[in-house]
Amino acid sequence: MKVILTQDVPNQGKKGALINVSDGYARNYLLPRGLAIEATKKAIADLKAKEEAAVRRAALEKQNAAETAEKLLGVAVKIVKSGSDDGRLYGSVTTMEIAEALKEQHGIDIDRRKLNVSDSIKTYGTYTVDVKLYPEISGKINVIVTAK
Repeated sequence: MKVILTQDVPNQGKKGALINVSDGYARNYLLPRGLAIEATKKAIADLKAKEEAAVRRAALEKQNAAETAEKLLGVAVKIVKSGSDDGRLYGSVTTMEIAEALKEQHGIDIDRRKLNVSDSIKTYGTYTVDVKLYPEISGKINVIVTAK
């Protein structure tokens, strides 16, 4: 019997895989537990439509990431923080502060989890922050930390 897996099943396959299993295994184990559905023509067509939609969605995300990377070229974000006279900040500059400043100053909305600060920013100065937009697409922004 041919079935389409709705979840990962050990020793059988990953979610969305079309596999051939014995009738008893399908009727007594996979189907009652909701691990698979019977592979009818409609189910196979739905599976192909979902795969095509996922490919289109991934292409759109990649295109958006490339456009955002172009916008980030030469972008500098200025953050004003209070600190001591010797140049050390009270606290540090967080990725959330960088993301908010980027949105406020340049209108570019980036999730803070995509910002990669190599060393914590605890002194005044200029820093380069990597932005991981998509698996093979990344950008860089300059962060300028100044005194109040």
